[in-house]
Amino acid sequence: MNILLAVDGSPYTQKMLTYLTSESGLLGKGHSYSVITVQPPLPARARAALGKDAVDEYYAEESTKVLEPACAFLAEHGVQPQRLSKVGPIADSIIEAANAGKFELIVMGTHGHGALGRLVMGSVSSQVLAGCQVPVLLVR
Repeated sequence: MNILLAVDGSPYTQKMLTYLTSESGLLGKGHSYSVITVQPPLPARARAALGKDAVDEYYAEESTKVLEPACAFLAEHGVQPQRLSKVGPIADSIIEAANAGKFELIVMGTHGHGALGRLVMGSVSSQVLAGCQVPVLLVR
C-alpha cells in the first residue's frame, strides 16, 4: 500500500506517528511511505521585501524542522519514507499530492477542534476529507 503521512510538527503529528507504529497492519513491509509537510505561503509583500532566495531558504528551513523529527521517528521503526515539501494552501496541497502520487491512504493527526473552532478557523482534516478521493485515516 502506498501511504501518505501528513505532518505539521505538532503534538498531534507525534500522536499519529505513535499510533501508526502501534498498528502492525499500517507499518511494515509491503508498504511505501511518503511524509508531506505544507508551508502556508508568506504574504506577497513579505515575499517581495525578502527576495526569492530568502523566501526559499525560509520554506526549506521550516519544512526541515517538521520533516526531520518525523522521519527520524519512522527510521527508528525501520521505515525510510520519501519526503515531500510543498508551499500553498495546506488542504489543497495535501489533496493534490495524494492524487498525483497515487496514494491509497492518507494518515494525519487532527487537532480536534470543536464545532466552533472549525467554524472560525476551518479544519485541514475536514477539507482533506471533503475534497479527496483517497481514504483518510484521522488520528486524534
